[in-house]
Amino acid sequence: MKSEKLELNHRELLFDRLKQVDTKISEYSFANLFLFRNNHKYNVVFDDEIFIEGVTYDDKKYIMPTAEVSKIDKNYLKSIAKNYDFIFPIDEKWLNYFDEDFEFTFRDGDTDYIYTVEKISTLKGRKLHKKRNLLKQFITSYEYESRPLLKEYLQDANDILDVWLADIEELPEKTDYFQCKEALNLMDELSVCGIIYYADDEPAGFVLGEEIDEETFVLHFAKGKRKFKGVYQFIYNDFAKRLPKKYKLLNFEQDLGKMALRVAKSSYVPDFMYKKYRVSLK
Repeated sequence: MKSEKLELNHRELLFDRLKQVDTKISEYSFANLFLFRNNHKYNVVFDDEIFIEGVTYDDKKYIMPTAEVSKIDKNYLKSIAKNYDFIFPIDEKWLNYFDEDFEFTFRDGDTDYIYTVEKISTLKGRKLHKKRNLLKQFITSYEYESRPLLKEYLQDANDILDVWLADIEELPEKTDYFQCKEALNLMDELSVCGIIYYADDEPAGFVLGEEIDEETFVLHFAKGKRKFKGVYQFIYNDFAKRLPKKYKLLNFEQDLGKMALRVAKSSYVPDFMYKKYRVSLK
């Protein structure tokens, strides 16, 4: 068994491999793994199978398959699991593959928030009336415009990102600031795309993400300037309207156990929560 620190040159090996895994879990994306490679100390492990080795936010060492577990020999998987706290992230629909030698747990902070595109594009329903009001305030208060997030708008996107960081008054290393900046600079290499928004001719917000499966688009980053009231409601709503019709679901990723993220993501009333299981030997 050998391992290498995950780098951009592993894209050729991992990009299509991860796309072939039948799951909506946001970690099964090369862009996600690459951008957060330092946070999780990701290594690519080469053995009879290819794995990703990482460390969770709660400091547990895990191994991540890069293929569906049902395609991996069970005894071989047990021999690998002995060296780690658990196998992660495991889709709920794969759990039947594991026998009585394994046990399963999950953490709320790991769980992805999933919404229908229809919900975000309409904001219908009593529970979302505050979102509709903020959306209306944005639309009536500003002259707005949307543009594909091309390289010619990178300076404007970085301006939004810098203002966002100042607005939240956090140290950049305590946020996803550096990961977002890297994603902007490597959009083509990582196969991510998005839309940038302007309000009264000023860069106001952007979203950046990618397809995770044929019906699901995952939003890796959404940043806006606080001075534009309703900017997040607007960019989510507008982006959902502009997505190709084949996409039925939006994955807003996990909240990491951070209360501010949990409140913000819960406020859009997710249609379901996509659990990521930790599977360990008993």
